[in-house]
Amino acid sequence: MMKSLYLLLVFALISLAESRSITLKPQPNPNFKINTTNHQNARTCSYTVEITTSCSSTRYTYDQISLAFGDAYGNQVYAPRIDDPSSRTFESCSSDTFTLYGPCTYDVCYLYLYRSGYDGWKPERVDVYGSGIRAVSFYFNVWIPADVWYGPDYCYGYAARSATK
Repeated sequence: MMKSLYLLLVFALISLAESRSITLKPQPNPNFKINTTNHQNARTCSYTVEITTSCSSTRYTYDQISLAFGDAYGNQVYAPRIDDPSSRTFESCSSDTFTLYGPCTYDVCYLYLYRSGYDGWKPERVDVYGSGIRAVSFYFNVWIPADVWYGPDYCYGYAARSATK
């Protein structure tokens, strides 16, 4: 009996570890939708987002880059078109810092990037800071595919499924 319980516990832990590692890797999410719920009465908070572009990325990109992040409760910050080729944004081996404003969130647990264009782009890491939340780093170090929201989801899928169009 005790041996069976022990094996069941080990199996459960292995299953949990395997499913967790899958959700921690950046991946495409074709079902992700931007939350367009009217947040007129919601508090507005400020966030600092630092994006580090990999040294193995293209030298520069003219691609259009958008960003969305949020918490497990449906609070979402969306930044369309954070790219600006004239200011040398997203050059290889560089970091770019953005100040974004949006609804206040609990701890950020997912972050998606959207790339549209033909140059390609390989971010290494995206860091999100804000008052009242723990700083979080999302590791990519992969080429972002075109025309699909792509990124890691530490919320175990809840936020992506609950966001409304």
